[in-house]
Amino acid sequence: MDDITLDDTRITLAHGNGGRFMRELIEGLFARHLHKSELNTQADAVPIALDAGEVLITTDGFTVQPLEFPGGDIGSLAIHGTTNDLAVAGARPMYLTLNAFIEEGLEVETLDRIIASLARAAEEAGVKISAGDTKVVRRGEGGGLYLATTGVGIRLPGTVPSMDRICAGDVILVSGSVGDHGTAVMLAREEFGLRGDLISDAGPVMALTEPLLQLTGLRFMRDPTRGGIASIAHEILRATGLGVRFEASIPVKEPVQSVCDMLGYDPYYLACEGRVVAVVAPEQANEALGIWRSLKAGCDAARIGTITADSDRVILETSLGGERFLEELEDDPLPRIC
Repeated sequence: MDDITLDDTRITLAHGNGGRFMRELIEGLFARHLHKSELNTQADAVPIALDAGEVLITTDGFTVQPLEFPGGDIGSLAIHGTTNDLAVAGARPMYLTLNAFIEEGLEVETLDRIIASLARAAEEAGVKISAGDTKVVRRGEGGGLYLATTGVGIRLPGTVPSMDRICAGDVILVSGSVGDHGTAVMLAREEFGLRGDLISDAGPVMALTEPLLQLTGLRFMRDPTRGGIASIAHEILRATGLGVRFEASIPVKEPVQSVCDMLGYDPYYLACEGRVVAVVAPEQANEALGIWRSLKAGCDAARIGTITADSDRVILETSLGGERFLEELEDDPLPRIC
């Protein structure tokens, strides 16, 4: 914080007025942390260099509450969420833009920590923050800090994952336990008098997605964020007309299951921020699972289900040998989770 020249310890409306205070905020905080991205604070538009190939673009917004939670914060989450959307589409993320909507009264120290975390996550993901903007909103009109991003990447060689490639008999894999992020954020809010040491799974997934592109039997990949794996299953059902049958082997950590049992949540609908769901042809499912399990990020990967033409529902096989329907999510059980 030595280089910052803000006169106050909290953000004021003057930090968004286009004058000296805004310049000091951008140059003394954002540019200081994002210098490795070569962020240009002087231009309204900047050039980017892209290799020959198909360009993919995505955009996202982040409103998580609290702003900092075990295993991450809104800054690192913005990087992971945006780059992961590109990665599961078969692209290598290269550039991001960043828009910060800062609420009057936010502590400068908190903002400093979050942008420092964002910068570290960008470096880890191998992306540059090439352009950005800041706005300050009046006290009570925001949740401390909202972030909006746009990500640009280049499609990698190999199989192009797409939902229209999915066939009956295909196998569904997940790269790790589900519901960790949603539960960690919920515990951090301390709304229910519960506490725990569970941390979010938030992180980059490129190490998981890129090796699978070599498999001709790769059908589809998705990161199970809002709505969890159950919502991905319903997306598949709507797009293909094929049913999804989940096995009882879906990995759920004991703390996640315990919190869900106490509060009436279902881990299959809770957000993950560092997991990948992949649909793979049955003859290459074991190979894909072996690739994931050889990686630190996928050591707990599991086969969790199949695509079926026998039903037009999402069905979960229970550990007792029964079945239950997983209906499409309607109410949001955990708003502002990402």
